Amino acid sequence: MPKTVRWGVLGSGGIARRRTIPEGIIPADNADLTAVYDINRTVNYEVAGAFGTKPVDSIDDLLKAGIDAVYIATPANMHYEQVLACAKAGKHVLCEKPLGMTVDEARAMIAACEKAGVQLGTAFMMRYQTQHQAALKLIQDGRLGKPAYARAQLSCWYPPIEGAWRQDPATGGGGSLMDMGGHCIDLLEMFFGPVREVSCFINSSVHAYKSEDSAVAMLRFENGALGSVDTFFCIPDNSSKNVLELYGSKGSVIASGTIGQGPAGQMTAYLEADAAGYDATQSRPTGEGVPIAPTPVNTYQAEIEDFSRALLEGRSLAPCAQAGLRSQQILAACYESARTGRTVTIA
Repeated sequence: MPKTVRWGVLGSGGIARRRTIPEGIIPADNADLTAVYDINRTVNYEVAGAFGTKPVDSIDDLLKAGIDAVYIATPANMHYEQVLACAKAGKHVLCEKPLGMTVDEARAMIAACEKAGVQLGTAFMMRYQTQHQAALKLIQDGRLGKPAYARAQLSCWYPPIEGAWRQDPATGGGGSLMDMGGHCIDLLEMFFGPVREVSCFINSSVHAYKSEDSAVAMLRFENGALGSVDTFFCIPDNSSKNVLELYGSKGSVIASGTIGQGPAGQMTAYLEADAAGYDATQSRPTGEGVPIAPTPVNTYQAEIEDFSRALLEGRSLAPCAQAGLRSQQILAACYESARTGRTVTIA
């Protein structure tokens, strides 16, 4: 049995160059970077030179470069055709979210990979963040009590940039909600389970590009808990702390900076041993929280190693393609709600 997975990268600029190659594939103990391709030839050769790998000049050449798996980090409107090409060539795929542009595309991508006998994963790397995993364990152990409310926030300053694919729904599928809301909703479903209904507002609050720069989605989970996701392209980076809040009948978990591209933030649990009686004074003592600070890991490395390990062991991926499909279904419902002004039930 081989000990490493030979990776090809499709879309070697952008997030692949900044994060997934140097922090994920290169340091992974069960992955080798074999070849890279990007439509920008200059960038592709720069990436290949920086990381000591082979640059190729087409997708066909990439698929013939002796690789086992492809990491796709291209604009969203290219994912569908590229995943189908990888499946046809018998290559496993880790695709950045969103998984295609629509629910139907996501379903077709899954079907193509199943027919070809290859695995398709969705790049929700924030699931691997160790504080998120620790919070999930608290919830699974019942320490939070009955789930009541969850909030996830992810914002950045993203001014108009000529040719930026995330700023046009024709190439990105949407704006701040599609790009960042997908991560937030996926995390909240990991913590509280499936979302049943959504109500959403989107807006162009500051920037004049075609995609929304502002979005707030309200969620109702199947277990009865409520939630909200707020994502903005028009708030300065240091002004938004990317807050995660999880509340239940026995306490809360409050974090800042855990949602994002970094390995760690600040997270504190405020937990009660048992449900207390009513306190008319509603006193809130300070300093009684318990820090949640497990040893951090690089989420990109953890994602690549987990994907590679699954292939080497012949087991199913997590997060799998179904997570990408689920994300598309909820996001589609959010955009429908924003368009119609109605609450939308998830099919």
